[in-house]
Amino acid sequence: MSVRERLGVLAERGTASPSRIRVAGREYRWWVVVLAVFVASRVFTTTLMVTLYVAATVGEWHFASSRTEPSFWTFSGSWDASYYRKIAEGGYPTTLPTDGSGHVQQNSWAFLPLFPAIARGLMFVTGLGFYPAAVIVATVFGAAATLVLYRLVASRVGASNALWAAVLFCFGPLSFVLQIAYAESLFFFLMFAALWAMMARRYWLVIPLGVAAAFTKPGELALPLALGIVFLVRLVVARRGQDAFGWRERIAMIVAGGVTAVAGLAWPLIASVVTGYADAYVETELSWWTGFIGRVAFVPLTPWFLFTWKYANVIGALLVVAAIGGFAWLLSRPSVRALGTEVVAFAASYGLYLFAVFLPQQSLFRLLMPLAPLAGAPALAANRRVRMIVLICGIALQPVALLLLWFLGYP
Repeated sequence: MSVRERLGVLAERGTASPSRIRVAGREYRWWVVVLAVFVASRVFTTTLMVTLYVAATVGEWHFASSRTEPSFWTFSGSWDASYYRKIAEGGYPTTLPTDGSGHVQQNSWAFLPLFPAIARGLMFVTGLGFYPAAVIVATVFGAAATLVLYRLVASRVGASNALWAAVLFCFGPLSFVLQIAYAESLFFFLMFAALWAMMARRYWLVIPLGVAAAFTKPGELALPLALGIVFLVRLVVARRGQDAFGWRERIAMIVAGGVTAVAGLAWPLIASVVTGYADAYVETELSWWTGFIGRVAFVPLTPWFLFTWKYANVIGALLVVAAIGGFAWLLSRPSVRALGTEVVAFAASYGLYLFAVFLPQQSLFRLLMPLAPLAGAPALAANRRVRMIVLICGIALQPVALLLLWFLGYP
């Protein structure tokens, strides 16, 4: 049997998520094992963060992010978390801040409202300050995202591959975002859950999950694009008589795609209406670009070329083309395709989104984490040597990332 055929059999056998996982010769409920992985990873990451925080405080190191209230909680909420705090405590500004030349400066409109709203709710119920509340919210949704990640991968390629996807997700170099006062973990949960609903063909469920994701972080537009790709694929397969694709499912997919697309485009309009500034959101986002490439106009599909050309000219542009080709090659691999049409369509759509609108700087590595389902590809999880190398590298790079991002740059 060929590798392609074996992967096909594996995907077929993995259509139902295993309810139990065998570990060290004993079977446990799947969620117990996955939560144990998450807790172990948080203990490890928290230990690293506490060690660095204590060393930096005692040694009076310079923190890259200014902190008016030095504590471990604010250490867990450096940089962009301050904007979430402003939103949670005072909402959004109705007037955009500008410099002497009239250019829009960095402000809260770059950050979406769902995460600070949930943190605000916890603050109201418990009396906690923003930073402890936001860390709790982030950690809870980090656990939820890990559980959903396991389920969606297991539904296609089985428990072992799904467990390794969860392990690599939790112990990756930037896995600290699963517990700091950022919206990442909430976004991961919503996007993974929407993808899982898509894979289960529960298209109506994609709507509330996708709409919520649209007001959590940019990137939700990958969902309606993925739905469109899956719709076309199912239509072709149905015309060949290989799949039943009734009108109810077609209508559900069209409605879900339309609603989530509108939701994904709504925030710039809301920002414009509230501030009275037509390009409020786009100009706010561009204010973060000035330190890297200066003041530029936004043109989709150009940011990566603008950035790499500035620093490496033709070689930079060639690197971008190579990265695009490498990503396309990765998605074409039989092992990745075993994860299912939905996962491949989502990965391609999210990759296109990042290429179309994002400036590739240090935040890129954090923004790649929604592609975590790809870590469940059987070729990776089944190769003991490769998976151990990836895991060890992830663990070893965590303190490096913390040092670089907390004391030299930003997360």
